[in-house]
Amino acid sequence: MKVLIVDRSGKIPATTYGGTERVIWGLGKALHALGHEVTFLVPGGSGGRFARILPLDVSKDLNEQVPDDIDVVHMNYRPDRPLHKPYLITMHGNPSPGEIIDLNTVFISRNQAQRYGSEVFVHNGLDWSDYPKPNLDHERTYLHFLGKVSWKVKNAFGAAKIAVMAGWPIKIMGGERWTFRNINRGIRYLVNPKVHFKGMVDDCEKIAIMSRSKALIFPVEWHEPFGLAIIESLYAGCSVFGTTNGSLPELITPEVGVVSNASEGLVAAIHAFQYDPKKCHEHAVSTFNSEVMTKKYLDLYKKVLLGIPLHEVAPVYISEKNTIQKLA
Repeated sequence: MKVLIVDRSGKIPATTYGGTERVIWGLGKALHALGHEVTFLVPGGSGGRFARILPLDVSKDLNEQVPDDIDVVHMNYRPDRPLHKPYLITMHGNPSPGEIIDLNTVFISRNQAQRYGSEVFVHNGLDWSDYPKPNLDHERTYLHFLGKVSWKVKNAFGAAKIAVMAGWPIKIMGGERWTFRNINRGIRYLVNPKVHFKGMVDDCEKIAIMSRSKALIFPVEWHEPFGLAIIESLYAGCSVFGTTNGSLPELITPEVGVVSNASEGLVAAIHAFQYDPKKCHEHAVSTFNSEVMTKKYLDLYKKVLLGIPLHEVAPVYISEKNTIQKLA
């Protein structure tokens, strides 16, 4: 099968930063390993050992840029006009109420799919060979947060609050320090000696930090469609403590972490949980890897190649299923 993977968000390969880019890079590598021909159509790139990489021009009709020999197009955003080739679209974000959702949309978690009346989803997976190997035997002496701290819904403040309540130091990775508009809310954490801001970190520093962390604190106050920070932390041997919003309850099993919307409940869990770094690591490697993800996408490719849409009716926003739980 000849597969074209289309993304407009960043360069390929992406093995330092990037979320969607990491996922689709792993998808391409796994497709190639399974015997398929892969082409990336992206804004920029440095070439690939296993794939043809073509430049995407977002100002032009996508149909004019799809090579004739392609069998199926894997979109990572909704195209502006109908495609002439068989295709599917991975929905990486949360569509807004009233947004048109294509019949061939694939969601990235069961929760995300159900919030739009769908059962079609494929969990993200990563190529763990692109990551440094974590040391699972280190003494773990602090907690961590991983996410864009400038996004209020990621709730880095809540993570710092929970760590301070629990009496544990926390290292916060992802983006810059608090923005000025949020400084009044976070001033107590800016000066707290237990809260350490690491900013943007590359893979080596990220894994080094997480290899000595007991757990990811992830009290998001939005519906996280998937949560790469969760599986990266598990890979490094960290447990995960978070809210019940979005995909968290299906990614954080009782063996690797706890979900709760009560700060006190998460604090209690941090103290009482039976930590097992090897179990966390094995859960990430066996469940959320690019080969598992790719085989599920291949089943969907075969369906659209037969002209069968992935949904009989277009998914739509279901308001009652999109209620967000705030951290108490």
